Amino acid sequence: MRVSVLQENLYKGLSIVNRAVPSRPTLPVLANVLLVTDNQRLKLSATNLELGITCWIGAKVEEEGATTAPSRTLLDLVSNLSPERVDLSLNPRNQVMNLKCGSTTANIKCVDASEYPLVPEADSSRGVAIPADAFKEMVSHVDFAAAKEDNRPVLTGILTRFEEDKVTMASADGFRLSVRHTLLEAPVQERTEIIIPSRTLTEVARIISDNDPHVLISLPEGRNQVMFHLADVDIVSSLIEGVFPEYEAIIPRKHATVTQVYTDELLRACKRSEVFAKDAANAAKIVINPAEAGPGSILVTATSQEKGDNRGLVDASVDGDELEISFNIRYLIDVLSVIKEDQVILETSGSAMPGIVRPVGRDDFLHVIMPMSTGR
Repeated sequence: MRVSVLQENLYKGLSIVNRAVPSRPTLPVLANVLLVTDNQRLKLSATNLELGITCWIGAKVEEEGATTAPSRTLLDLVSNLSPERVDLSLNPRNQVMNLKCGSTTANIKCVDASEYPLVPEADSSRGVAIPADAFKEMVSHVDFAAAKEDNRPVLTGILTRFEEDKVTMASADGFRLSVRHTLLEAPVQERTEIIIPSRTLTEVARIISDNDPHVLISLPEGRNQVMFHLADVDIVSSLIEGVFPEYEAIIPRKHATVTQVYTDELLRACKRSEVFAKDAANAAKIVINPAEAGPGSILVTATSQEKGDNRGLVDASVDGDELEISFNIRYLIDVLSVIKEDQVILETSGSAMPGIVRPVGRDDFLHVIMPMSTGR
């Protein structure tokens, strides 16, 4: 193998595929990245056997070939090279790859490419297309609410449902629920539900670049996998087996109080309360007060036995009954942080009932938070 690439492109490609390199590989070769020449491009692949990423970069190929190089070694080296052409040449007899860039020369001990597991590539001619911007926003609206512990594996994933001309993503960790819809570029033939690992969707959203107009999602037949195709990157991931909870039953169908408030003002009040709520399992009281004349208010309070307490009053438009409810303030911060609209609506029905947070002016996203305690 003899190939030349630009340092900038090589570093970008390695940074992308390195996300699939396991920190504790079950097989030694999985700590490597696969390099394969492919029609005047260089293909880089990495996998941890559950998530696989393949990236193509432009290259001048003088001699076809393939090898696997230590991912961390190669990434650290390339990141510190000057922004020039990088020449790679492999000695197939001893699997040593020579790297030259400017005045820098390095020899890297590699492993034969035949020892590396197959990383499947997506079929770009089939699949469901989602606009890239919509996909990234969808993931940001749901990934934070997925469970981090794997006591219930299905909750570490994101339910993804394709039905007619709509895709729905839902995540839940037992204390909160996020649901987001968006329209597809073309309707699907049949209703399909899968559970995708939250980490997979987060990585796909992170990899999307300005060159990607849409994300193509496909399900290979006979394999419990999902594939994502971008302009220069393919991602393949195992799916999570199991039955996702019937999340629709968790969403309250009626409410006693509707509160509209500026997102950034409520977010800042929550962040101030978190300073004290950390010592009390993140519990904070939310007191909603309607007003007979003028605006109502939301009072956010938190108390720490060691640090003291905090009270933050925020003007709000309140329609309904006065209410006091306790939430995990971290959960409120998480959802308010991903809402870009100027104002949000908080729908509540009582101190022992879940609350709903949704952006003003759109009906494609809602977030449900369970209360931490009851009473006033």
